[in-house]
Amino acid sequence: MILAAGLTPAWQQTLVFDHFREGAVNRASEAMWCASGKVLNVGCAVHHLGVASHTLSLAGGQSGQSLRDDFARMNVPATWIESATPTRICTTILDRDRHITTELVENAATVSASELTAYRKAFAQLSQKAERLVLSGSLPRGTPSDFYRSLLELSDKPVLLDIRGDELRECLPLKPWLVKPNRAELAATVGEPLVTETDLLSAMQELRSAGAEFVVVTDGPHAVWVAGPHGVARFHPPVVQAVNPIGCGDCFAAGLAVAWQEGRRWDDAVEWAITIAAENARHLLPARFPRP
Repeated sequence: MILAAGLTPAWQQTLVFDHFREGAVNRASEAMWCASGKVLNVGCAVHHLGVASHTLSLAGGQSGQSLRDDFARMNVPATWIESATPTRICTTILDRDRHITTELVENAATVSASELTAYRKAFAQLSQKAERLVLSGSLPRGTPSDFYRSLLELSDKPVLLDIRGDELRECLPLKPWLVKPNRAELAATVGEPLVTETDLLSAMQELRSAGAEFVVVTDGPHAVWVAGPHGVARFHPPVVQAVNPIGCGDCFAAGLAVAWQEGRRWDDAVEWAITIAAENARHLLPARFPRP
């Protein structure tokens, strides 16, 4: 079983416009809602890829109940830690005319110390049953930056980290199997702009020197870079006419975790994860597609 864990889910509204214009009244041709955010996208994708999964996240208020209902409707196994803080609501605006995606993100609000304690307890129990862990997403406002590290200290299972900044740096001394920031997240973690290929590779090596066995960096439709014990490799995603690119990085992480679970060779695992991310881009809602 793969455990997808994170503390910043979202109840996601997706609005599709034939022609979207800033500063004007725009009427959507389609409007849809779904459970989303990094952690839920990973858990949902792993489930739809046909591998045993469990998702651990917070849920609060009516929007949190909507998360529960959506996962129950899809039969995605999950444990929800009840929060007094309503789950955030985020909005995706898709402009079909210009093929532009705009994301309106509500930052996750503060959660209580008792809720974090309950989350930690649930993680300790669920991680014992898991074979692999995927931790993803930012932390709610005010959560200590070492919270993810405190979770990893409860388990000796291999972990894929899709996190950034101080949260990621705190975890590196524990020598995680793989970290998967995108290029912007990697830049934020090392505190330097990654303008050139040399800048990128230097930043990846910095994370490896700090403890990560593998570093995988995605960059939207651009090259995927991998640095590990056997050197550096570059992979090229296929050209896709994206319907909605939201969640592609999360589905890439899910694809890697599933490939790893299935014992694929390393290069095949990365290529397959790229295929999964590309498949996600072809669908309107994130992480909801049959296994290719």
